[in-house]
Amino acid sequence: MEAEVLLRHVLGIGRADLYADLRRVLDKVEWAAFSRFIQRRLDWEPAAYITGHKEFYGLDLHVAPPVLIPRPETELLVESAIEIAGKLFPISCLIADIGTGCGGVAVALAANLPYSTVYAIDISSAALDIASVNCRTHGVQERVILLQGDLLDPLPQSVHMIVANLPYVRESEVGQLSPEISSYEPQVALDGGVDGLDVIKRLLSQAKGKLLGTGLVLLEIGHDQARAVCALADESMPGSSSSVATDLSGLDRVVTIMPGC
Repeated sequence: MEAEVLLRHVLGIGRADLYADLRRVLDKVEWAAFSRFIQRRLDWEPAAYITGHKEFYGLDLHVAPPVLIPRPETELLVESAIEIAGKLFPISCLIADIGTGCGGVAVALAANLPYSTVYAIDISSAALDIASVNCRTHGVQERVILLQGDLLDPLPQSVHMIVANLPYVRESEVGQLSPEISSYEPQVALDGGVDGLDVIKRLLSQAKGKLLGTGLVLLEIGHDQARAVCALADESMPGSSSSVATDLSGLDRVVTIMPGC
């Protein structure tokens, strides 16, 4: 599958065109480019970095080494936020996407919630440059406001929803990840400290003061972190209620937290 993706990228064609002309013979330039891409992939470089593209929630996103490559699991975070916004905030919705990276979550939310404004925050200026490209590509640059800074510090106003896919891999497990992750993707977007929850803890300690009345926090988590995250939420926001959504593999993936009144 990845060889096909790399070949289509070299030829600049879609899948239908590729299969409609399977007898095509590559010229020397095409073969040289394809061979270079194959070697890079054999050296564990992710295909998304080689092509500069990754599909996420039906969107073609630009990606590069300064940002984490969007995962299918994170689509559940987007789905949950869209569903909640439709029920609770159907007219106007202010959202903060924390650790936006390539902007995939922010762009997907803005594209599917046309009445929303999304503050997309990241500590990395390089990541925000990539997010800016994706905002313009998908025509949401007027409603996605890019801000540089740490977690909620740059947020200029309270919002209805805080969504975040923060680093949650345990420090001891980062080195055990596959080579395309451990050797190529930004460690700052993966390493969540000793228990994987360092950054999540800091966000939860700030969250209540940045939420409007019935606002919520939605967090992507590791498959074995739901109980710990719910306990942290109750500690940071006494009286809050939490629910957990599972991904397509049946693993805990998104925690939704509604602070108590």
